Amino acid sequence: MLYQMYETQRSLVEPFADFALAASKLYSNPLSPFSQTPLSQRISAGFELFYRLGKDYEKPQFGITTVDVEGVGVTIMERVEIDKPFCELRRFKRFTDEAATLQTMLAQPAVLIVAPLSGHYATLLRDTVRSMLSDHKVYITDWKNARMVPMDQGVFHLDDYVNYVQEFIRHLQGQYGSCHVVSVCQPTVPVLAAVSLMASRGETTPLTLTMMGGPIDARRSPTAVNNLATTRSYEWFETNVIHDVPSNYPGAGRRVYPGFLQHTGFVAMNPDRHATSHYDYFKNLLKGDDASTESHRKFYDEYNAVLDMDAAYYLETIHTVFQDFSLVKGTWDVKSVDGQPERVRPQDITDSAILTVEGELDDISGAGQTRAALDLCTGVPADQRQHFEVEGAGHYGIFSGRRWRETVYPQVRDFILAHATQAPVPVDDGIGHDALRVVPANAAVAAPAVEEPAVDTAGIIELPEDPQTELAQVTPPEVAKTVLEAALESSQLEATATLDGPQAHAPKAKPRTPRGPRRT
Repeated sequence: MLYQMYETQRSLVEPFADFALAASKLYSNPLSPFSQTPLSQRISAGFELFYRLGKDYEKPQFGITTVDVEGVGVTIMERVEIDKPFCELRRFKRFTDEAATLQTMLAQPAVLIVAPLSGHYATLLRDTVRSMLSDHKVYITDWKNARMVPMDQGVFHLDDYVNYVQEFIRHLQGQYGSCHVVSVCQPTVPVLAAVSLMASRGETTPLTLTMMGGPIDARRSPTAVNNLATTRSYEWFETNVIHDVPSNYPGAGRRVYPGFLQHTGFVAMNPDRHATSHYDYFKNLLKGDDASTESHRKFYDEYNAVLDMDAAYYLETIHTVFQDFSLVKGTWDVKSVDGQPERVRPQDITDSAILTVEGELDDISGAGQTRAALDLCTGVPADQRQHFEVEGAGHYGIFSGRRWRETVYPQVRDFILAHATQAPVPVDDGIGHDALRVVPANAAVAAPAVEEPAVDTAGIIELPEDPQTELAQVTPPEVAKTVLEAALESSQLEATATLDGPQAHAPKAKPRTPRGPRRT
């Protein structure tokens, strides 16, 4: 009933919000006669503020179109690699036609960023993604709004979250032979569980795990968020915060924890700060401070855009992470995709280096909660377990803003680079050429079945012309010998082709001007 009431209220306010926006422009446009009336600037600012408070905030876009890689501008294109009922694995594919930059990007490690499913969209990590694109191949989990998922897709459980993460890790390993994982806030717990289960089965685990501001052990330095979970029973949450999706959405009838309740909780933690922020916005509109007003809009466009979470996932997270502390107690069993329960044993992780990051002033995940992961992963050598505390940073400061860019990111980047020792290995890409797969240097690699012909690598080699493969020419690195990396759109691989295909025996072609950008 509460969700229906909220939707009714939103529907009633929406036309007034649209009217307020039009009135704001009417009183601010210099070509309008209303802008010449007394107090027109104040009237316009008031209408603008009303519009911002009453509008419906939709999912934002990442909006990352270019980044710099060693001073060279690189084009970014988003695409969905895996589409699951409740999540998309989104890839930020980089394009360049600079040969040297291409080789730099091809050698960079692949990183899976696991975004939180705790009320906001993955775009909350836009700054995180933008920074990491300069030095990594970047993928992110883009969680879907549960109210948009039809009922026939089933229920989403915490166990499904863990299984999704494992599938995404295997996908990157299949592409590049290895990967690194960065988890921010809530996903630190399911990510640690996912990697623990992979280690227990003897699977290859990520080279590094970076966990930032997450409730690994919510008993340490409890915050207001933790206290709410421990002072209320499981039944209280199920009765008071779980509601059915209204009929005007594809997921009608699905039981969810509504995003508007989570947003209300966020605002309630710092109501004075938000009230001051909006009043400052009103004053900046009067002063004509466009930079400050635009900064306010960008922040609240992200902050006010929230999603619904499936009730099963939300309630299981409350119980497992914040009430029972199953991970740290060693009592957490996760159902695999075939329905078999498996015990989560972080001590089984041996080959993944671990970095934990905490903010000194974090009021969501208290001091020591994330660092607890280092105590659980006893199988990882002590010199492979590191902790970094960010002085003066709150929860959002460890993954967004100036402190992230100037203090945290260099630590994360260097940690990943220190454990990214890799070697190129040719593997069949399925279309008649070899693809360059990057695997850990200490991994066992089978010898190629066919001996590669000797090829002169001093010059520029032209790739075969294919309707689904853009023609590109690059100078191969000395260490690659006969391996030439290129982006193959049809195979969705970042890297590459060699002359070990039909073209190896063809007459040597003259170099051409590239028809399109090289990819990585």
